[in-house]
Amino acid sequence: MRGSGRALLLLLAAAAGLGALPALRPPAFVESFLYLVFHWIALATSWAILSGFAGYFSFGHGAFFGAGVYTTATLAGAAGVPFLATLPAAGLVAALLGGGLGAVVFRVRRLRGELFALLTLAVTFVLGTIVLNTRIDGGPGVYLSAVPIPAPLGGPASTLYLLSLGVALAAVGTAWAVQRARLGRGLFAIADDEDVAEVLGVPAYRCKLAALGLSAFLAGVAGGIHAVFVTYVTVAETFSITVPLYVVLMSILGGARHWAGPAVGATLVTALTYAFVGGAWAVVGRAAVGLTLVAVILYLPHGVVGALVARRRPADASPPAGPARGPRAAAPAGAPAPARAGAPAADGAPAAARASAPAGPVRRGAGTEGVLLRCVGVRKAFRGVQALAGVDLEIHAGEILGLVGPNGSGKSTLVNVISGYYRVDAGHIRYGGVDLARLDGHRIARLGVARTYQIPRPFARLTVLDNVALAAMFGRARLDRRAAAQEACRWLEFVGLADRAGALPATLNLHQRKFLELARALAARPRLVLLDEVLSGLTPGETAEALALVRAIRAGGATVLFIEHNMRAVLDVSDRLVVLNHGQVIAAGRPREVVRRPDVVAAYLGRAHA
Repeated sequence: MRGSGRALLLLLAAAAGLGALPALRPPAFVESFLYLVFHWIALATSWAILSGFAGYFSFGHGAFFGAGVYTTATLAGAAGVPFLATLPAAGLVAALLGGGLGAVVFRVRRLRGELFALLTLAVTFVLGTIVLNTRIDGGPGVYLSAVPIPAPLGGPASTLYLLSLGVALAAVGTAWAVQRARLGRGLFAIADDEDVAEVLGVPAYRCKLAALGLSAFLAGVAGGIHAVFVTYVTVAETFSITVPLYVVLMSILGGARHWAGPAVGATLVTALTYAFVGGAWAVVGRAAVGLTLVAVILYLPHGVVGALVARRRPADASPPAGPARGPRAAAPAGAPAPARAGAPAADGAPAAARASAPAGPVRRGAGTEGVLLRCVGVRKAFRGVQALAGVDLEIHAGEILGLVGPNGSGKSTLVNVISGYYRVDAGHIRYGGVDLARLDGHRIARLGVARTYQIPRPFARLTVLDNVALAAMFGRARLDRRAAAQEACRWLEFVGLADRAGALPATLNLHQRKFLELARALAARPRLVLLDEVLSGLTPGETAEALALVRAIRAGGATVLFIEHNMRAVLDVSDRLVVLNHGQVIAAGRPREVVRRPDVVAAYLGRAHA
């Protein structure tokens, strides 16, 4: 059993012991203190599901908590609905509020960073103002001391204690499940680089909306319980800045990117504040919390739990399959095929490149199997500058199509619109009967289009193995977590990075990061691979390795769009060549014929040399 599973079992065992505590008739202050610990664990952990995992820093928890408080206060206090029946309603109202907010922010405006944080803070204050002005509570506040509370285990306080424990367990269990699930992997990728995650196949909008809904629901239920615990609720107390600030503090202290981090942080902060209650001691408690947070930020920037996990990483760095040092001698299983005749691997190339690469529905060939992708009149402008000015281009199934042109000719922009990174202004991109110009990036990826970036963009806080496994989980293959890890190991071995599986991308050199991106693209099992200047910055020996891998990719059945400034390399591997200049195709055909055309020479060297 892995470490996270053992930790969860220990947590459940501790929770079982705490659940039996009311039967021992503990002092009231003990029960009250533990209630508050569980209450803040639920709030902090639910906050981390969105803000810690996805990196969307939110102050909206005050609104979700307040929605739960006032749902229970209104239903139980004013309408006489049984208290326990109000708790699902409290969670649902908060989830609907979060879902509505997410639908607007994530889809319409795509706000991120500080703007998202400020918007969610504004929602808290606006909701409080609405509640106050509509007098939904019937006056300055709601008294809930008369609300009947079932007391099967000794009294109302014990019931609230057990309910709070239950919500805390639900929050921690949800965070644990999300972190291990496909959703959690997608959220971590979004936190590192949302645009790359989307193009890789992660449905960013749906992932964020699901995380926000779960986060808001749990906060709403915790708010409903707390309304009865405090017995009197007011707008000023409920919709204050206290709740969002405390959940942020607790999550950062414990480690917001780990399912157990917020629980640790909530326990520490609640213990410190509860130990110094009243008078001058309250100031001491707040000072202790502040100093603790400063120390954690300075010395444990990933939180207490994050630091513990980081210390264990070297021991857990080995991949699930046996690692191989250096490139493998055969391609990943499921893609056996000899390299095409006439394209031997270059000297010094990895042995892996002499084998085939990804299996795909197309057969190998040099552009004889029909058109796989067709661009018709594709246009894209940036602030009036026309990057693509009516591009017409065909990519034939099974070929390596070279795409060249001077700097600023529109090559990378074309890759960006094909992959869904940008939306076209006009035109069509036909691919297997589908117009990619109308699809989001993640849907394009699932149709079998994968890409690399001119400047490598790995997910910095994910290991090399997790970077590649993510593509296997969200790309065309859609593998589960275990199968994706095994697939990632095979592709890392294919490009010669198997022994770096447990490392972080920051520890890799440029050559290795380029090959990591290549492995990540191939793990999605694409039909079409878009290689954007994969050779830039490489030494001659590394270039030979990369070219051999490009040949192997095509030999395995995939189609390649090969963008490069290294003309010798392009001529060496390409079946056809297309030249872009000023956002338009100026030449297409056999590589060595195209480069001799006067208009192509003029595009590179000027008219005087044409």
